[in-house]
Amino acid sequence: MSKFEEGFANRKRVLGEAHVAKSWESADEFNRPMQKLVTEYCWGEVWGDTTLPFKTRSIVNIAMLTAMSQHHELAVHVRGALTNGVTKEEIRATIMHASVYCGVPLALAAFRIATEVLQANEDNTK
Repeated sequence: MSKFEEGFANRKRVLGEAHVAKSWESADEFNRPMQKLVTEYCWGEVWGDTTLPFKTRSIVNIAMLTAMSQHHELAVHVRGALTNGVTKEEIRATIMHASVYCGVPLALAAFRIATEVLQANEDNTK
């Protein structure tokens, strides 16, 4: 299996087939090379390395995206974290931990995003 194929499979496993299909299908001539890079390198090479389990990678991503104030990507990765078995309590603890090292304003923003995702997830499971 090529790194692209592995990455596409990993990406779908974490983010969901619909999200990945939408990202890939909406890519055009200009941004398709970036989608290919993300799929092959991030999801194939990096997420394909079995040293860290997906659950750990999700926790790390939540902390880093909180630190970077990347709200859209944070929402995507909170949903992915739930898929990877990260609990609501672990998500909360990760953002609390990030608040000490990254700053309270960033953590408050992260809590707003995570709360929206968690509420939507609960609504979808009812």
